[in-house]
Amino acid sequence: MDSPAFDLAFEPAYGQAVPVVSGVERVTVNNPGPFTFFGTNSYIVGSASVAVIDPGPEDEAHYQALMAALAGRVVTHIVVSHTHRDHSPLSRRLQAATGAVTVGQGPHRPARPLRDGEINPFSESSDLSFVPDIAIGDGETISGNGWALTAVLTPGHTANHAAFALDGRDILFSGDHVMAWSTSIVAPPDGSMADYMTSLDRLIERQDGLLLPGHGGPVAQPSTFLRALKAHRLKREQAVLARVQAGDRGIGEMVKAIYRDTDPKLHGAAALSLLAHIEDLMERGEIAADGPPSLAARYRPAS
Repeated sequence: MDSPAFDLAFEPAYGQAVPVVSGVERVTVNNPGPFTFFGTNSYIVGSASVAVIDPGPEDEAHYQALMAALAGRVVTHIVVSHTHRDHSPLSRRLQAATGAVTVGQGPHRPARPLRDGEINPFSESSDLSFVPDIAIGDGETISGNGWALTAVLTPGHTANHAAFALDGRDILFSGDHVMAWSTSIVAPPDGSMADYMTSLDRLIERQDGLLLPGHGGPVAQPSTFLRALKAHRLKREQAVLARVQAGDRGIGEMVKAIYRDTDPKLHGAAALSLLAHIEDLMERGEIAADGPPSLAARYRPAS
C-alpha cells in the first residue's frame, strides 16, 4: 500500500531552543515513544512578546528549558492544539510563572458519547483538567507584538483539535493532525475518521507553504504530502472494504491482513484506526453489523 513520503530525519536537540524559521523556535520534550516520535514540539512564536504553542507534558527538564528560552521575553499567550497529556498539562505551570492567558478550542471531549459497555482506550492520555481562558473559534485570531495566530479547527485526531495559522507567513502549526514522520492515530471515541478526512480536505484547500507539527520535523511540501496522506487513508478504507467482502468478520482478522508488515506491538492502535474507518463506512451504509461498531463486533457487507 502506497504511503506519503514520510521524513524520519529529525534532531530533537533536547533542552535547546532551535530556530525553525524567522520568529519561530522549537523546544522538543524528551518524551519519545511510538506515538510521539522523538518527543513533543513546543513552539515559541515572536520575539519580545511571544506565544508558546503546545507547552507539553508536566516535565521538569522541559519546563526549565522553556523558561530559559523565554528569559527576558513577555509570554502573552499559551496556545494548545489539543488536550492529550503530551501537549497541554505544562500550560498550568507555565501560566503560573508568566501570567499568560491560555488558548484552545475547548476542554477535552470525545467525538461521540461512549456506548453501553464501551471503555475509552485513551482516557488516561487525555488532559481533562485543561480549560482555556480563551475558547477560540474557527477563524478567530490572537495577536502579540509582531505576530498573529488564527485558529483553523481540525477535529479528527481529537474532537477539540485546532491548527493555528501564522498570519502573513504561509505557515500552519498543524499539531497532531498532520505530521511529516507518520500518520496521526484516529481512535474512537476521542477521534473520528469522518471528521479527520473533512479536516484534511480543509488543509488541502488552504495551500499553506509550510506545516510545523506537534512531533518531528516540518512538512516542507504540504500540498503534495496532504494529497498523498488523503490517498493513503482512502486506500486503507478500501482495504477494509475488501477484507469484509473477502469474508473477514472481525477487526482482529483485518488487522493481521492489512497490517501484516507492521510491528505487532502497534496492532492495538491499528485496530482502533480500523474501527474509526468502520464507523465511517457504517455511517455511509457500506458495511453492516448486528449492533453498533466496536472492536468486538462482527461485520459484513451492507448488500
